[in-house]
Amino acid sequence: MAACAVVRCAVVGHVEWTEFALVDHVPAPGNIAHAFDDWAEPAGGGAVVATQIRKLAGTCDFFTALGDDELGHKCAERLGEMGLSLTVEWFGRTRRAITLIDEHRERTITTFGPKLRPNGEYDFAEYDFVFFIAGEPEVLRAARAARFLAATTREVPTLKEGGVQIDLLIGSGRDPGEHYDGGIDATIVVATEGTDGGVVNGRRYDALTTPGQVVDTYGAGDSFAAALGFALARGDGLDAALALAARAGAGVVTGKGPYTSQIWA
Repeated sequence: MAACAVVRCAVVGHVEWTEFALVDHVPAPGNIAHAFDDWAEPAGGGAVVATQIRKLAGTCDFFTALGDDELGHKCAERLGEMGLSLTVEWFGRTRRAITLIDEHRERTITTFGPKLRPNGEYDFAEYDFVFFIAGEPEVLRAARAARFLAATTREVPTLKEGGVQIDLLIGSGRDPGEHYDGGIDATIVVATEGTDGGVVNGRRYDALTTPGQVVDTYGAGDSFAAALGFALARGDGLDAALALAARAGAGVVTGKGPYTSQIWA
């Protein structure tokens, strides 16, 4: 498939209203840290993946769930301003998070409240690419109607319950919460290892050197995953797709927050 071909894309996933703070250090128990910059915006894996895909594909439909509360509506407004086409299920209470960015630019995240998982009835048969970040098993089964389906190892229990074939399964090889030890019918399996690259179907790949000073590592893994899935869905070979994904992961860390330095097509 030509690189300029139109790829109809969707993401099913969660959102967290996230408060970010650049701090001099992450405090030990009983200590105090001091922030020298702070901001807040909708984030979480679903939002970050959807936004990176939109920048590569031109458009992206984002199926998510938010609380019918002030933060939920702020999330929806901001995500719409960033160019996403939203389908929102309104229930529960919008999940929140606090992210500390330390002196080494590494992020530490604390979440508040359960992850809100889309559970509506959707038809994905007309989509070329769906990335399943979070949702109920019935939504995963509906997503399998897409030509190419990617998913994250953060959702292994849901993927096993859903029981569908996954074209790309990707997650952190270092985060215990994303550990994968088999049991899913997946064609391509990727375990990322940050600046050390990672492993795809048993072979190693290299990361890229960042194109500038590292400012904030939040969103690097999700941007990498989004670009890899998009490239494979449009027909790139695995090596070319990994190269684009590496550029996405390296680029996002040079900006504040997950969106300012994501790559564009």
